[in-house]
Amino acid sequence: MSAADIDSFATRIRDDDSAMISAWVGIPDPLLVNHLAQEAFDAVVLDMQHGMWDLPSAAAAVGHVRIAGKPAIARIPVGDFASASRLLDAGASGIIAPMINSAEDAKAFVKTTKYPPAGERSWGPSLALNHTGLSADDYLKKANDLTVAIAMVETRAALEAIDDILDVPGIDGIFIGPSDLSIALSNGDQVAPNAAEIDSAMQHAVARCRAHGKFACAFAGDGERAGELLKFGFAFVIAGAETAQLRSGARRAINAARKIASGG
Repeated sequence: MSAADIDSFATRIRDDDSAMISAWVGIPDPLLVNHLAQEAFDAVVLDMQHGMWDLPSAAAAVGHVRIAGKPAIARIPVGDFASASRLLDAGASGIIAPMINSAEDAKAFVKTTKYPPAGERSWGPSLALNHTGLSADDYLKKANDLTVAIAMVETRAALEAIDDILDVPGIDGIFIGPSDLSIALSNGDQVAPNAAEIDSAMQHAVARCRAHGKFACAFAGDGERAGELLKFGFAFVIAGAETAQLRSGARRAINAARKIASGG
């Protein structure tokens, strides 16, 4: 895939008919990222919030993902907007920011991910220029459209402020964190990302995104749930974390070996 194909990610995710499935990686190993990027995922998300990536390893992994022909997205730690701009400088196609609970939070996020007049992103995209092949002037003109700023909606406050968040210029879409949302909506009683109440909240979020002409993304624990969320109208979904996929694959292999060995 060419740089132009990779950098069409922002256009594709904004498409009303988008139905993209992404890998999700928290283990800070570029080789693991490269393996997953060879599969039929539409993108790879590097999880810096709960994963173990630091900025240098995440920036290097962005390059590995792009070399494999896929766009790289980074989920930054809570409030770490400085890392957002640096990862865009490294060639990331988008940033997911957790715990965006208000329009004010969304505006602070946009400041570091969009160039003027939409934001105040500082200039220094040396690796992004290498990856995209654009001149400095062309990158400056196109960067706000080539990259996406995605606000996470995962609290009661965020759900209540969803229209205000979506109304912020420069916010391209939202990402639902169903586990945290289930904790918030149950007042800390349970982690139930697939509960009926969460389904209702997620469908509401999709409807609000459509009303604002923006896209909705979400985390799913496995492929089956990811398919359900695509049916809800989400444009971009995670089909499980790499740790779950690694352990599930190992479990299947072990069980198959023992079953055959025992004559089962």
